[in-house]
Amino acid sequence: MSARLVGGRGTNSLARGTPELLFDVAAVLTTSVTTVAEAFVVPQNTYAVVATAAVPRALDLEAGVRIDLSALPANVPGPYVGPEPGASASLQGNRLLQQLSLMSVPDIGTFLQSNPAAIDNLLVSPPLARDVTVWWTGMDLSHRTAVLEASPQLVGNLEGVPYITRDLANRQFLADTIQALEQVVADGSAGRTAIENAKRSLVMLGSISEALGTDKSTPARTLLSLDPEGQGRAAIVLGDLRTADYVSLLVPGMFFTIENQMTDWTDAAARLYEEQLSWLDLFGDSESTVATVAWIGYPTPNLTNVGGIGLAEQGRDSLAAAIEGIQSIRAGNEPYLTVIAHSYGSTAALLALTEYDFEIDALAMVGSPGSPAQSVAELNVRDANVWVGEAAWDPIPNSAYFGSDPGSASYGAHPMGVSGGIDAITREVLLASTGHNEYFSAGTESMRNFALIGIGRGAYVTDGSGQ
Repeated sequence: MSARLVGGRGTNSLARGTPELLFDVAAVLTTSVTTVAEAFVVPQNTYAVVATAAVPRALDLEAGVRIDLSALPANVPGPYVGPEPGASASLQGNRLLQQLSLMSVPDIGTFLQSNPAAIDNLLVSPPLARDVTVWWTGMDLSHRTAVLEASPQLVGNLEGVPYITRDLANRQFLADTIQALEQVVADGSAGRTAIENAKRSLVMLGSISEALGTDKSTPARTLLSLDPEGQGRAAIVLGDLRTADYVSLLVPGMFFTIENQMTDWTDAAARLYEEQLSWLDLFGDSESTVATVAWIGYPTPNLTNVGGIGLAEQGRDSLAAAIEGIQSIRAGNEPYLTVIAHSYGSTAALLALTEYDFEIDALAMVGSPGSPAQSVAELNVRDANVWVGEAAWDPIPNSAYFGSDPGSASYGAHPMGVSGGIDAITREVLLASTGHNEYFSAGTESMRNFALIGIGRGAYVTDGSGQ
């Protein structure tokens, strides 16, 4: 579990248990030396720092500040020396990362290519995002480049690594994986089962490529995470997660798979992005920025396993890691962070918000089967900014299947209208959501309310009373 994070936005980040590191780091290259420069700042009196030597301008690579690992506090794990009996997986991961930082540059590639299982295990139980941030910023450019080139999968999926760097790594990993699978299919010698599995994986990865759009897509899209194994996991950001004032994470429920819903889920995030900007303009705020995250970061259930809470627990941990990653990268300048969760995804979100100690700014739930939490008071959501929407003919709300009914009066959440009508502010017609899967449709009252909740305008959210 994470360390306790206390205090609201704008408070001293050290009081929340995170290193006070505000930075936007240079993105490292692919093998063709493609880079993006980003500036970052490391406040004084946090860790001892030393300036790196200037990088030759002709290389157009990152320059900045490097943390002196020898000056870190004593509680930072030491070098990784292999499995240690009784040590947690997270501690082993910390030691592995630090070992990489201490290796010679040529040895990094050899080690990572020779130990794929170590990388897989690390990504299953990764270190805390704040520890990853310290590790990544502590390495010089040549070490970062070597790690990225040897294992884009590792760099792309570690919370705490800068987002542009993760995007470059994940896009490289996506391209490499597609190429390898296409070779399996074209070669034809791997066996029928392997070829059919490769074809299915190609369909899944193709949906991610489609959802990413092109370099002309507006807003710009970032591939935040990518796991091609099994059902697959991925997250696509619309907008700039490094600088956005308002960030909304969309968490799906049952039947939402990468293969079938990644494009639709990204489209929903795009609609929310545009609606949030429209509302900000209407309120006279032309300066604030938003980012929305189409997050399918856990294996969502189907009819065979939706009755168990096991997948929600996986979603809990993955969602918590994503939130902690944002708070680590944006330490000292945290955005207004909202989770918008649907169906079984709301159970995962509720577990994360009760069993982890970070806080978010707002939570909106629709079609929720509940969780062990019995009231808003148990959730780590600031100022009780919790909303619940329930559509007509949706059989899931009020079921309290996993231990509570978030829509009950005793729970203490704000009711959120989803039944349509006329917008009292814009006078536009709002469509109704009916059944379990129409909450994210264009033009609905629910999408209007999601947008307002995500930009901190909860006072304007309709409550379904028609007034």
